[in-house]
Amino acid sequence: MNLKDFIRSIPDYPKKGILFRDITTLIKNGKAFFETINQIVERSKKVKFDKIAAIESRGFVFASAVSYILKKPFVMLRKKNKLPADVHSIDFELEYGTATIEVHKDSIDENDKVLIIDDLIATGGTAEAAAKLVEISKGKVAAFIFVINLFDLNGADKLVKKGYRVENLIDFPGH
Repeated sequence: MNLKDFIRSIPDYPKKGILFRDITTLIKNGKAFFETINQIVERSKKVKFDKIAAIESRGFVFASAVSYILKKPFVMLRKKNKLPADVHSIDFELEYGTATIEVHKDSIDENDKVLIIDDLIATGGTAEAAAKLVEISKGKVAAFIFVINLFDLNGADKLVKKGYRVENLIDFPGH
């Protein structure tokens, strides 16, 4: 099954010049979603890790299913002011603005190896912020798995150059 066939491309969203890769068309197809989760699970089995973290919100769709299948704890990396207890917080740049993500201070224990799953990597700002949250929590990033890599925006390459392991299911140009 070619998962690329299930990704919708929307030009000029959320602003002019952005080619948005929409995963809703993939997750609404039961067979394509099943195959995507299976591919993430298979890649996850090659990595030694204690917990799975995902970035709000589309990362939750994939990571929660993988967490359930592999019986691993699930850590939510959420947008600012969405978590009720004490948090670590990181501000970062997006291709089309700025944002903040947070994690509960008690979600990641010292030396936990954390697999980070998200739907897409573009410029890498969100992924780098997620890695920083794991690291300021005294955990270690075991690897990243992305459903989509926008290869010409070089986010995955930046992570690899920083020493992180990166797996991508699908490669698309970002523009």
